Amino acid sequence: MGDDELLRADARANRDRILDVARDSLAADPLASLNSIAKAAGVGAGTLYRHFPSRESLVLGVYRKEIDTLVALAPTLLGKHTPLKAFRTWCDRFAQSLKMKYGVADIVHAAQSDQDIRETYTPMLGAVRQLMRACESSGEIHPGTDPEDFLVFIGLLWRIPPTPVGEARIKRILTLAFRGLGQNRE
Repeated sequence: MGDDELLRADARANRDRILDVARDSLAADPLASLNSIAKAAGVGAGTLYRHFPSRESLVLGVYRKEIDTLVALAPTLLGKHTPLKAFRTWCDRFAQSLKMKYGVADIVHAAQSDQDIRETYTPMLGAVRQLMRACESSGEIHPGTDPEDFLVFIGLLWRIPPTPVGEARIKRILTLAFRGLGQNRE
C-alpha cells in the first residue's frame, strides 16, 4: 500500500469514526458541539471540519450513513432469519436509528437537497420492498400492501421522543403495523 492509499484509508477511518461518535453524541444531546464530537472521536477540530464543514453537513453525513446501513442490513437479515423475523428486526433497527434524527430532524429536513432525498429514499424503499416481498412469498404477511405506504407510516416514528415511554410506544406502533400487514403471531 502506497503513502496515498494509507492517507486515504486513514481519512476514511477518521470520517467513519467521526460519524459513529456524532450519531451517538447527537442521539444523547442534539446540541452537542462539533468540538466535543471531534474530541470524542479522537481527532482535531480541523480534521472534523475538513470532512464536515458545517453542523448541517455532519448531521446529513450521519443520516446518510444510517440509511446506508439500513439498506445493507435488509439482505443480510434475510440471509440469517425467516422473512418475518428479518423484517421485524429491520424495523426495530430503523426505530433505533431515529433516536439521532429526533433531536436534529429540522436540520436534516432543511439541509437535504432533492438529490439527497432521492439518494436516500429510493434505496430505503427498495429495502422495505425486498423485506415485504419476502414476507409475502413466505405467507407471513398478506400480499398487496404498498411498500411506500409502509415506509411513510413507520417514517412518522421519528416524532416520538426517545424516552422509555416513547420506546414502548414505538414497539406498540410497530406491532400494530405488522398486524395491519396480516401478521398475527408474536
